[in-house]
Order: sequence, then structure tokens, then C-alpha cells
Amino acid sequence: MRSVRRGTAWSCVLGLGSSLLFSSLHAREPEPSPVWHDDATSRLEALALLQSLNAELLSHPSATLTLERWCGEHHLAPEAKIIAERVQGEDKPLPPEARNQLQIGADEPVRYRRVQLACGQHVLSEADNWYVPSRLTEAMNHQLDTSDTPFGKVVQPLHFRRQTLSAELLWSPLPQGWENAAALSGSTDATLAMPQHVLEHRAVLFDQSNRPFSLVVESYTSQVLAFTPAMTRP
Repeated sequence: MRSVRRGTAWSCVLGLGSSLLFSSLHAREPEPSPVWHDDATSRLEALALLQSLNAELLSHPSATLTLERWCGEHHLAPEAKIIAERVQGEDKPLPPEARNQLQIGADEPVRYRRVQLACGQHVLSEADNWYVPSRLTEAMNHQLDTSDTPFGKVVQPLHFRRQTLSAELLWSPLPQGWENAAALSGSTDATLAMPQHVLEHRAVLFDQSNRPFSLVVESYTSQVLAFTPAMTRP
């Protein structure tokens, strides 16, 4: 079941530097995730958590810092620190509407950066980022070219704001029409199956002069729920 695409609709429902080589992405062995049982209580808890994370992302300009707080609050790693792991490879083409969204001409250079944002062994988000280098400082461009520092931390001196274009729940723990069902299953030994990506945000970042300088598409993974559900803790 898909949600309404607009972030405003979501906000009504409920008030994402060390340098690593590309090969390390494949060497990363995720820790076994705690078991979420496929029962009504776990499904309701998972939905509430996804809506809470979505609301946090919508209400703060930096997805990186939001994920760092989320990691710390849910003890996903010994240290709540987000590391951006660069994904090297072919650049994705700029989306057709992006030049209008970034308010740039047909010949304005745009750079592409893809990263995985990880906290400990958990990859929480995969982000595609198209940005206008002429609207960043020389130091920022150098840092983006030569390090794995998260984009949001690099451009923090711009005191940027974030305009959400869409916020979409890619997976709902509750089946469609659950509210009309006589009852949900109360208990089962089965494990709740989760897809790789559970939430997607599209946003444009603006500097203090209200100039757009970045288009981001962030795909949040089910690893954001890689902790023991509260209802099943001893």
C-alpha cells in the first residue's frame, strides 16, 4: 500500500568522516537483525516507527543528522555516527524536471554523488544527489570530491533549508483494508518480512539566498528497524 506522495499529507499522519573504498561496501557484513514477529502488535509498532521517522525527516533540514539521532535513540551501533560510503560507478542522468527545480540553465554543470549512509553495520539510507558546484564554495567541492563526508555535513555552513517534493511510504506493515477486517492475527511464530526499501524522500536544498543547489532522492532501508521491538523486550 502506498501513501500519499506529498510530505504535507504525511505531516498530518504523524507529528536519513572516515573514507572507505567502494570494495568495502561489498565487504560489509550486516549484523543479524532482531526478529520482528509477524503479528498484529509488531505490525502496528513498525508502522508507528516508520511514521515517526518520516515526521522527523520532514521537520529537519539534514537527513544525516536525523539518522544520527535515530541511530543513537535506538542503539543501532556502539557510537551514533553516520558514515557516508561513496558508491562509485556511472553517473545517473539528471531527472528531466531537475534543471527547473534547481533554477539553472541547460549548460550549467551539475555533479552527481551517490552514497550509502551507515551507522555501525547498518546501511540506513541510499541517496542520489545532484548538486550545482558553482553554488558551493571551493572547499566544499574539494571535500565532496575527495572524501566520504555526508553531503549535509559538508554544506552545513550554508545554513540551508530543505523543501520536500514528495515523501512516500514504500511499504506498509498493515495490509490494505486492515481497518475493515474483523481482526488481525494476534500471534504467530513467523518472521515479519520487510523489503529492502521502506521509505523514499525527494527534496531540494536551498541556501540562505534562497538559491536551490541540490536535488536529493533518499531511499531508506528496513535497517532503520534493526532493533528489538519494544513490545517483545523482556
